[in-house]
Amino acid sequence: MSSWHQTLIMNRLLFTCLVLSSFFVQSTMQGQRLTREQVYDTIMEMPSFSSYQDNYFISGVPTNKAIKKDNSDIKYQISFKQMVSRATLPLNSYLFVTYTQKAFWNVYSDSSPFEEINFNPGVGIGKPVFNKKGYIFGLAELKFEHESNGRDSLESRSWNRITGVFHTPLGKRTILSVKAWVPITYTENHPDLLDYVGLGEIKVEQTIINNRLIADLTVRKGLDGWKGSASTRVLYRLFNNSGNQYLMLEWFAGYAESLIDYNQYTSMVRIGYVIKSTDLDILKTK
Repeated sequence: MSSWHQTLIMNRLLFTCLVLSSFFVQSTMQGQRLTREQVYDTIMEMPSFSSYQDNYFISGVPTNKAIKKDNSDIKYQISFKQMVSRATLPLNSYLFVTYTQKAFWNVYSDSSPFEEINFNPGVGIGKPVFNKKGYIFGLAELKFEHESNGRDSLESRSWNRITGVFHTPLGKRTILSVKAWVPITYTENHPDLLDYVGLGEIKVEQTIINNRLIADLTVRKGLDGWKGSASTRVLYRLFNNSGNQYLMLEWFAGYAESLIDYNQYTSMVRIGYVIKSTDLDILKTK
């Protein structure tokens, strides 16, 4: 059995455990979710500028090859969101713009070059979704996104996509995020990109210890065979007064962690500092 198959099986087991725990552990611990009025009040009061995805600075080594200074790196991500309107569009939706930048820095190599920087701006419409009783049970987003590595010629990697996202709580401490995309344009340098990134991803986030320990799993399935990726993370808040700052351990296994090497299998374990996004806190029970 290949290392990818082993990784896939292990992460499927973790995924199953996370989902099952949300039903069996949290089914008896239902708290009160926000009402329609409380949600729109929260949207009106939230900062215009905030984090979108997690912001982090982590360093690590490969797990599927001999560790050398040339294959060890630092990965960091900067991600933010700017609210343009607040529930003033049709259907009480709101307009926002996002920007995410992910970099791979070969800091341990001679001259410490940057291996790759991926740029991901987007513009989208968001809307809270409510159940029949008027309580929030999901957040929906429809976005236009561009992603590229800013290079030219044969090393250019870029694509545009229309993305639909739905976030919903499963029980009290679990959030499921389902994301699907429809690609619009490719560059001629990577016509097989979807074989590795597929048409969507699923993420499950489980709060294990409230305000202390969180685990999540993100899975993608490429269109070609077993190609795809799985990213498993564990976040631990070291201090009670550290807010949304955590120590994070991440294991990425699969394809397309970066655009430049989207068709190369990688398995990296990294550890470091993360400022966790609070973008989905509106879904949590109070």
